[in-house]
Amino acid sequence: MKTKTQEERSASTRRALLDATVACLAEVGYAGTTSAAVADRAGFSRGAQLHHFGSRDQLVVAAVEHLAHLRLGAVREQLSQLGAKGDAMPAGPEAALGLLAEALSGPLYAASLELWVAARADPTLREELVPAEDRVNAELAEICRTYVTDDPVEIRLTLDLLLGRGVSGLLIPHQRAHEIEALSAWTRRLTGHPRG
Repeated sequence: MKTKTQEERSASTRRALLDATVACLAEVGYAGTTSAAVADRAGFSRGAQLHHFGSRDQLVVAAVEHLAHLRLGAVREQLSQLGAKGDAMPAGPEAALGLLAEALSGPLYAASLELWVAARADPTLREELVPAEDRVNAELAEICRTYVTDDPVEIRLTLDLLLGRGVSGLLIPHQRAHEIEALSAWTRRLTGHPRG
């Protein structure tokens, strides 16, 4: 049996702490996501948490960014699989919009919103969060550029639409039919096709 290296153990500990943080944020919000609660949920000491992430703000921002990259990586993977089937046309805008809408909604998306709201009144958290959000937005914009539109204004409007729908769906989940209708309408506007 192979023994884990120090680097593998460290990566495993970091991952457990990040996963525990996301779970805490989704369940109890930013206020309840304390360093002690995260360490306890992950099964590590608070010292281990501090060793890997110097502050609670660094931990929660790293966790949300980690989650965003995982979800966007899954979107890219699904889109590349759609484009590869039988050498068909690459995945179109509507497929990309649907996958992005899914990634930017639900309880795990709520964890990000918890941080946005808290950062509004917390300059230290905001200082940690803004660069992470810039990296996630760059990745979102690149997916849009590749699969939806290459127009910079349309990219921004698309992301604003998806982020806004993610927020509005937290209180009252969108009906699937309405979600499809909204994304189809936006696709038609982007591609210049009238209602068909």
